[in-house]
Amino acid sequence: MDFNDSPEEAAYRAQVRAWLEANAPKKAAFDDGEGGGSMKASKAWQAKKAAAGYAQITWPKEWGGPGGTPIQQVIFNQEEAKYPIPPNPFQIGLGMCVPTVMTFADDETKKRFVGPALRGEEIWCQLFSEPSGGSDVAASRTRAIREGDEWVISGQKVWTTGAQFSDFGIVVCRTNPDVPKHKGLTMFWVDMKDPGIEVRPIHQMSGGSGFNEVFFTNVRVKDSQRLGGVDDGWKVSLVTLMNERLAVGGPSGAGWKEFMEAARSITGLDGAPAIKDQALREKIADWYVATEGLKHTRNRTLTALSRGQTPGPESSIGKVISAVQMQELANTAIEMLDQYGIIQDADLSPLKGAFQSSVLFAPGLRIAGGTDEILKNIIAERVLGLPGDIRVDKDIPFKDMPTGR
Repeated sequence: MDFNDSPEEAAYRAQVRAWLEANAPKKAAFDDGEGGGSMKASKAWQAKKAAAGYAQITWPKEWGGPGGTPIQQVIFNQEEAKYPIPPNPFQIGLGMCVPTVMTFADDETKKRFVGPALRGEEIWCQLFSEPSGGSDVAASRTRAIREGDEWVISGQKVWTTGAQFSDFGIVVCRTNPDVPKHKGLTMFWVDMKDPGIEVRPIHQMSGGSGFNEVFFTNVRVKDSQRLGGVDDGWKVSLVTLMNERLAVGGPSGAGWKEFMEAARSITGLDGAPAIKDQALREKIADWYVATEGLKHTRNRTLTALSRGQTPGPESSIGKVISAVQMQELANTAIEMLDQYGIIQDADLSPLKGAFQSSVLFAPGLRIAGGTDEILKNIIAERVLGLPGDIRVDKDIPFKDMPTGR
């Protein structure tokens, strides 16, 4: 691994730093309590980046990008993270949905959607998960029935991030129940304002409502809205899911350094600072070692990108380790805070309630972008070369699969 920028990378980093210093916000965006203030700021920041060629650095010039390299995108992300930039509601669209449209849609559709998405004028969501499907995308029961040049979609999706403010979405539907589950799916793009689409935000225990249920009731879409071939939606979905692994990053928030800071100021049962507790120190050491291991795993990815190579499935390691550590660290912090651990008020809690927020957010993170179990299977099968899981439903027509009823 090479931890240093090449001369070209160093020059690009200097260019990025200069642009960010001149253009990035110096204070966090105002939020009016309904997300309106931060959304306005988010769209303005996205438009400014797009105009300067920093919105999607790896995209070709014909689609509004500069045709840059993946390592340049990484460098920009690293430098941008140093500023109080507004929330990024475009991540799912630009990271997963629009690349799928760019791969499978016709030229007219691409011209219609790519530019507005890049500039932050339109937001996209991904409609995959279903109540009865769990982490199995291929278990989709939302059906699409063809009627001439149209399709009629009916069903339900769940855990759809950002659906309440999205303009468009991509949805995977069951179009052929007479074949095994992976072979009877078809992907479409939909207008989230179409009649028959109802979005219901899910109130989360963290207090937010980022996830949604989405109901489709006889929603009519044109065949021109189909992405890929009929019954070939699994192949299209894989493109989306591969992009998702790159677009969904690791957790942010309080880590081992913040934990140490809190442990120094909190008194244990023996009257000494909590940091003096040997068992607690061992946990901090474990978190430090895991964090360093993840850093060097990411450095391997950066090295591959810098050399023009494509990172492999080992990128799944990052989310498995960091999401579990986030939950364990936050749980330990809440226990260390004792009765004060239940106070979530940012004005009263250490680190403005960062540990409390992590406790409530971490379980969802261990599901989003692939559950722990899915990612461990990827690591086992594709990195370590272990035998694949036994899949008893592999050759069974979808209509004949047990439903539990």
